[in-house]
Amino acid sequence: MTSKSEESRSEAAHVTEPDRYATTAPYYDATYAIVRGSDDVAFYRRLAVAAQGPVLELGVGTGRALLEIAALGIPVSGIDVSPAMLRVLRAKQPPPTVRLVQAPMQRFDLGEDRFCLIFSAFRAFQHLIEVEDQLSCLACVRRHLAPGGRFAFDVFAPRLDLIAQPGLPEREDARFESQGETIVRYASTRIFHAQQRIDVSLRYERRRVDGVILGQERSELSMRYFFRYELEHLLARAGFDDIQIYGGFDRRPYDHVSGETVCVARAR
Repeated sequence: MTSKSEESRSEAAHVTEPDRYATTAPYYDATYAIVRGSDDVAFYRRLAVAAQGPVLELGVGTGRALLEIAALGIPVSGIDVSPAMLRVLRAKQPPPTVRLVQAPMQRFDLGEDRFCLIFSAFRAFQHLIEVEDQLSCLACVRRHLAPGGRFAFDVFAPRLDLIAQPGLPEREDARFESQGETIVRYASTRIFHAQQRIDVSLRYERRRVDGVILGQERSELSMRYFFRYELEHLLARAGFDDIQIYGGFDRRPYDHVSGETVCVARAR
């Protein structure tokens, strides 16, 4: 296991990089309670129970999925590049069986530790824009998997009617209460078809109960969208086999209409 001093050194190695998720982190749990269901958490929890060994999550965020697995008594580790996300997670006072490390998911090294399950929930893998970073992440995953271990992750299944457009104008997509204020999130997108990239602009508007606007914060991020066979080839190229592609967390056959692409594979 990584010591506190090792975690501090890992965090110090990345503090010079801007934290793209600093604005999003305080609002993450409240936002995604609205825009994301719990089906994915149940899916990864079942995989963790079946793995019968230590579990690692890439892009752990505020611990939405990992803490539910930790509650089962399973030893877990979580990696995230964002100091802000990890601060929110640590403020929840996770049990001592939870280890947290700040590191990018395409460049992490946990020494000799090996995991029976490594997973990446809620489309974190889509933040790896370049193929080089995707393959680097998969190489790190393979290196840290125990024999017979599995890697699982999900991305959205591209809707052709949406990605054919140049993007979507700003619109409200979430509204919730936070520390006595109403937070309204607005989102807009630009789509770059040749790069299969979506740039997302988020604006968090803070309002008083009477509707008076107190301020606003912005966040910009990019996501790569993937097609099914692209993912199969990527995993095979990285040394994975027994590749299963599902159309949802209920393991339904792949169907782009469902909006989900769920992948489970073993290291060859």
